[in-house]
Amino acid sequence: MWARFRRAQALERAQLRRLLDEHRPLLERASRSSPTPVELSALATMLHCFYNGIENILKRAACELDQKVPLGPSWHSDLLGQMSQASGVRPALVSRTLRDRLDEYLGFRHVFRHAYTFDLE
Repeated sequence: MWARFRRAQALERAQLRRLLDEHRPLLERASRSSPTPVELSALATMLHCFYNGIENILKRAACELDQKVPLGPSWHSDLLGQMSQASGVRPALVSRTLRDRLDEYLGFRHVFRHAYTFDLE
């Protein structure tokens, strides 16, 4: 159970590193000046992908370790809550501080999926 989870999360973390590495020039440019509309779209997509990668790790932990993945309309938020608490087989994987930060990404994910990128700031 733990070995399978470790392999899966290691692969996902490698994908996240690749995502950040490939977007590093854009991130650096955006830190110095306001992004163009096309750059903003690329940054929004990158943030969406970043959160999806984090969520993939958390879902894998819920499935492999807890053997219980939240369902229903609030499952994304419920997953963060589940991972911020210890279970019978694992410690809390997300601190309260990290949970609050990830909740901001989750909120962005919702906006990204339901808005036009030209409406983003």
